[in-house]
Amino acid sequence: MTEHASFPRAGFFRRLAAIVYDSLVALAVFMVAGILITVLLIILLENGVLDKQGYQHSMEAIGHSPWLSRLIFTWALLWTLGFFLWFWRNGGQTIGMRAWRLRLFSTNEQPLGYGRALWRLLCSLGGLGTLLVLFDVKHKQSLQDRLAHTEMLVLSKDANHHKAWKDL
Repeated sequence: MTEHASFPRAGFFRRLAAIVYDSLVALAVFMVAGILITVLLIILLENGVLDKQGYQHSMEAIGHSPWLSRLIFTWALLWTLGFFLWFWRNGGQTIGMRAWRLRLFSTNEQPLGYGRALWRLLCSLGGLGTLLVLFDVKHKQSLQDRLAHTEMLVLSKDANHHKAWKDL
């Protein structure tokens, strides 16, 4: 039995608080990523590397081009997904989870890799999978936890420090 088994599984409201916190951070990541690629596209359009398609201003060209708009959205979305995947893979906590002393652990003997973290993210259905915790009072497992073989535990204050992670 592992040492982290002594921590209780997280309930719905603590998870919800972390989701709200992380949603704000994810929105910021999405916006910054979108701004960065938009600035890059403007530079490329203004310097003639990309064609403005007859539009006078770069923003008009971007706004009227479905490909450029999709590129911006896809780029920002990938960075936002990467935010969750990187934090879950490297430490088991996002910023919101750390604030609420939550940490993701594997329930099988395999470490949480990027593939399983992505599977967990997809199975969360945008956070709706967490609603299952309301109905699973005994086990407190969300849909994404069940399908990705993970569990969300509430850490003690001491265990929540980054230096203590190697001991868990």
